[in-house]
Amino acid sequence: MGFATHLGPWLLGTVKDTTGTTAGTVQNTGCTIVAQTGNLTAAQVAGLTGSLGFIPAGACITSVQFLTTTLFASATTLKLTIAGVDVAPASTITAAGTIAVAPAATFTPVQANVGATDAEIRFTATGVSVTGAVTVITAYVVRDSSGAMAPSATQR
Repeated sequence: MGFATHLGPWLLGTVKDTTGTTAGTVQNTGCTIVAQTGNLTAAQVAGLTGSLGFIPAGACITSVQFLTTTLFASATTLKLTIAGVDVAPASTITAAGTIAVAPAATFTPVQANVGATDAEIRFTATGVSVTGAVTVITAYVVRDSSGAMAPSATQR
């Protein structure tokens, strides 16, 4: 398996421009959903704060999940901040498994568009543990820095 990189929205669909009013003649292209993942060990969580990477400018966040693969030995909470805004209150990790983070209403503007510059994903944790592991997945739609999903006239 390999990785591929590209800049800007990756548009998929069979009709790029609308030329009529019936199926097959109306634009049906859309952007793909991609994700940033970060793995945190007990030692990193015990560090209390850190960075998990950056999301491209203009992105629209579709979901955030915590996948606990190894339960932490002591009570642990985890909170994400994207573009300086808390995604939700801290989640308490009490069992191995998946936590789907429900974004707070105050996060909605950032969720809709992370802004004109790349947005950092930061974590804050509590708990001191010698065991435990969690993968943080942040899924988003890649768009240009203005939030547009269509290429500019010079990119067509």
